[in-house]
Amino acid sequence: MTAIVAVGAQWGDEGKGKISDWLAIHADVVVRFQGGNNAGHTLVVDGEKTVLHLIPCGVLQPGTVNLIGPGVVVDPRVLRDEIDQIEAKGALRDPSRLRVSGRAHVICDWHISLDKARDEARQEAAIGTTGRGIGPTYEDKVARRGIRMADLLDPESLRIAVDRIAREKNFELVELYRWKAIDPDVLYDELVALGRRLEPYVDHTGRILDEALCAGKHVLFEGAQGTFLDIDHGTYPYVTSSNCVAGAVCTGGGVGPTRIDGVLGITKAYTTRVGGGPFPTEDEGEGGRWLGERGNEFGATTGRKRRCGWLDTVVLREAAIVNGFTALAVNKLDILSGRSEIPVATAWKIDGKLTRDFPMTLGELARAEPVYESLPGWQEDLQGVRRYEDLPDAARRYVDRIEALVDVPVALISVGPGRDETIARQELFAR
Repeated sequence: MTAIVAVGAQWGDEGKGKISDWLAIHADVVVRFQGGNNAGHTLVVDGEKTVLHLIPCGVLQPGTVNLIGPGVVVDPRVLRDEIDQIEAKGALRDPSRLRVSGRAHVICDWHISLDKARDEARQEAAIGTTGRGIGPTYEDKVARRGIRMADLLDPESLRIAVDRIAREKNFELVELYRWKAIDPDVLYDELVALGRRLEPYVDHTGRILDEALCAGKHVLFEGAQGTFLDIDHGTYPYVTSSNCVAGAVCTGGGVGPTRIDGVLGITKAYTTRVGGGPFPTEDEGEGGRWLGERGNEFGATTGRKRRCGWLDTVVLREAAIVNGFTALAVNKLDILSGRSEIPVATAWKIDGKLTRDFPMTLGELARAEPVYESLPGWQEDLQGVRRYEDLPDAARRYVDRIEALVDVPVALISVGPGRDETIARQELFAR
């Protein structure tokens, strides 16, 4: 395979950064195709932690080209700060290694203010957004009134756009939500300055991607969030504002579906979720607290405590169908060490009826009761294991059971946060 899509199989926070960083060792190009800085990928290399929100994980690999596609919404201040951070590490001396699509839409101050104001106004019905302005930016994109990265390089047209949009946004902020208005002059000056700073990185990413694929280079498409935060296929309305599934690569990255060779679904060995919405296998008792403490379950972007529960194969089977997984990566298997028994949800009961299918409505999902199968646990520390055969018998049976229930082979197993703490059962990129 030369072109692989890596996407989350749950509600995000599956450890996509760790797996993407590991895959990026073998990739020539890494492409981010959706979302914005509401995502956070934590990379640990030689004990040093790097948290990225917009820049693809391949940036830490010398020689790898990193593309931010047109399907991403970009906060230019966040991008500037991340570039400064990576440059300080000595990992981005050549601007040609980071390319940002001129067609990617820009997150402005009014998007952030509206995001926070709207969620605050919902009160107890709040969706629990990150408040980064992601949703309002996608809203403007679809309404054909947004500002794109290429516009930052054209001060004259940018001035017209800022003045036009500010009138509408300030009316909503002030009159509807009683929030402070955005000063269009201040915003314009800042955007022009950001345009100058980021101009060396703005490019036609679709052409770069096409050239790489034509040359037979290894391309990794790196997803953000997770399948069940997808605007169409997730637990709506408790979702993000973009398409997170593998099919979004085509529009958000700028590539035809016939050029994708494989799809890697990334899952934790258990389940977590941030924000509101149904979560059938959530454990609000001792088990959930144990998972949260052992797994250090706090969001890389928001720092919010994650809700924790047991692995749900109803969720994973649906994700496999929607994305067309050709393989799975199971993260944080090491966290489960120390349990005598480990529950795994194999089905749900909804209104007294047994089902293994993901329901269509939020109401049905909220009423779903997990049906658990109990698997034997293990006591051994897994962090030093590098071969599947060296895992404890119970840990191997746990992985084998996931494969059987989801009907997708497990190619990668993570047994620690470090890049090298990975068990590879399958070579994903062709040599």
